[in-house]
Amino acid sequence: MAKSSKKQIREDELKVLSILQQNARESADSIAEKCGFSRQKAWRIINRLEENKTIWGYGAIVDGERIGLKEYLILIKKTNEPVQDLADVIISRDIEKKSEDLNINIESSHYLHGLYDWEIEFTAKDLKQAKRFTELLNALYRRYVQELLLIEKIFSVKKNGINNPDIKKLKEFV
Repeated sequence: MAKSSKKQIREDELKVLSILQQNARESADSIAEKCGFSRQKAWRIINRLEENKTIWGYGAIVDGERIGLKEYLILIKKTNEPVQDLADVIISRDIEKKSEDLNINIESSHYLHGLYDWEIEFTAKDLKQAKRFTELLNALYRRYVQELLLIEKIFSVKKNGINNPDIKKLKEFV
């Protein structure tokens, strides 16, 4: 049997990724069945995607409200300090260590193009704790931060590609 073309390999990977993005706990057997692959082929594709870091990891999508946490977003506009210095600071992940001391969980962090340069999504028990985290960021990175904007998330319609199972509750907020 001839080896698959690069295009076909990519299409097969995208099928598997689509299923995993909807349910990361999907079994290799189930993925194989949904894609029309053998179990071994599905398993090989998943392993390849993990090894080449297309798949970074797996996680649960949690309703923070049910465990007493609120979700926040910080938008950061940087100063004109050299970008390489800022990259070194971010790569060091110092803020991760400091956030743990405040019981802050950083869920995602992104370098942006647009009005703001950086975005951090995190959970905290309340606005007071979120403001402490914002103050910590400002103090630690004063040299790099021109502006910080703290935003509280009110309602998630969709997270990580998964629709909120309590979507009807949106009516309470609109």
